[in-house]
Amino acid sequence: MQHLVFVYGTLRKGQSNAHYLSSSELLGSFETLPEFALYDLGAYPGIISGKKRVSGEVYMVDDEVLKQLDVLEDIPVEYRRETIQTDFGPAWVYIYQLSTSQNGSEIISGDWCQRV
Repeated sequence: MQHLVFVYGTLRKGQSNAHYLSSSELLGSFETLPEFALYDLGAYPGIISGKKRVSGEVYMVDDEVLKQLDVLEDIPVEYRRETIQTDFGPAWVYIYQLSTSQNGSEIISGDWCQRV
């Protein structure tokens, strides 16, 4: 089965975990509705509910890649998977579910690749 996944951090093209998606099709860039806040958690980001847009990419992945992403994202402990509407159709997105108050700072631009 094929799935759409919206990625916004280390899974994006040129980032440290992009190799997980090397066999998947990049459908294009996408910016969410202003419903999230993007946090820099050190080596990777996380999104939570908020009022800003988040930039990322949408990929078409198969069941095996989705399973690998779930392991990487530590489902269901650190992240949970939800669907959002994208220009390419409904896509999975990984939502951070631990506290950001102790270990993160908001990326105001909403773009992990443009963080300072």
